[in-house]
Amino acid sequence: MLQTLLGDFPRREYMLNGHNACAGCGPALAVRYLVKVSRQEAVIVIPASCWSIIAGVEPFRSLETVVLHCPFPAAASVGAGIKKGLEAVGDTRTQVIVLAGDGATFDIGMQGLSGVAERNEDLLYVCYDNEAYMNTGTQRSSASPYGSLSTTTPAPRAKSSPKKEIMKIMAAHRIPYAATASVAYPADLMAKMQRAMQVKGFRFLHIFTPCMQGWGSPVEFTVRLARLAVLTRIFPLYEVADGARYRISSFPEEHIPIEEYLQGQKRFAGLDESQKALLQKEVDRNWAALCRQADHSPFISDD
Repeated sequence: MLQTLLGDFPRREYMLNGHNACAGCGPALAVRYLVKVSRQEAVIVIPASCWSIIAGVEPFRSLETVVLHCPFPAAASVGAGIKKGLEAVGDTRTQVIVLAGDGATFDIGMQGLSGVAERNEDLLYVCYDNEAYMNTGTQRSSASPYGSLSTTTPAPRAKSSPKKEIMKIMAAHRIPYAATASVAYPADLMAKMQRAMQVKGFRFLHIFTPCMQGWGSPVEFTVRLARLAVLTRIFPLYEVADGARYRISSFPEEHIPIEEYLQGQKRFAGLDESQKALLQKEVDRNWAALCRQADHSPFISDD
């Protein structure tokens, strides 16, 4: 069934066995799919993150491609510089891909990310979002959702502010292509990766990648929770062209309450019924707004 869904995408693995990711690692699963599309024709830039560890060092590397590690706030700038250098020596084929977590994207690297997006550098930026600083011990980031617990927002002081809306920020830069994706929908993820690699200019992929250790969930729940995030509309799957034209790529057939998503995670153990109702209202409002944008913004038309 999976092979049928994936169509013509390669069966060969470009992510090697025996890496250092935790059991049930969402980011590891995401990159496994990503490199099936980019193959060996890319330079991958990685700032401080879980993938700083997973990527490994020679001779224990986990990816069959060129990997460059860089300082935490500098990923977008380093990626843009590498692309300029490749073009200077006549290499216009090699893709440069920044692979960064939510901490390096939503927070520490935001200044460089915004600058590169504003200049429309020919760069593909991939944010894998596990909604906290997981590599350093589960501290909250601005990608952490309202009501979630972490080592810096422990019970009873759960995070009191909502998750930063990174896609709206990127859309405001009017970049050629931005999209959300999820490890629970590999065919959709790889199709968007393929589309992004064919676009000229700055591109942004926001991938939902659960962290079972940080979220307090069984390791076998990774795909289940990622799927529930889409089905409950907490993390909708859609694309944005030129910051204005929206296309929703997955419409949940039924309305599943967010309770089904929340109950599998210890990080939400402190939420009371009124807080859950507040979250449900926010999810419903955001979904309605997204549907209005998609209905009135044809994705393909340039009008």
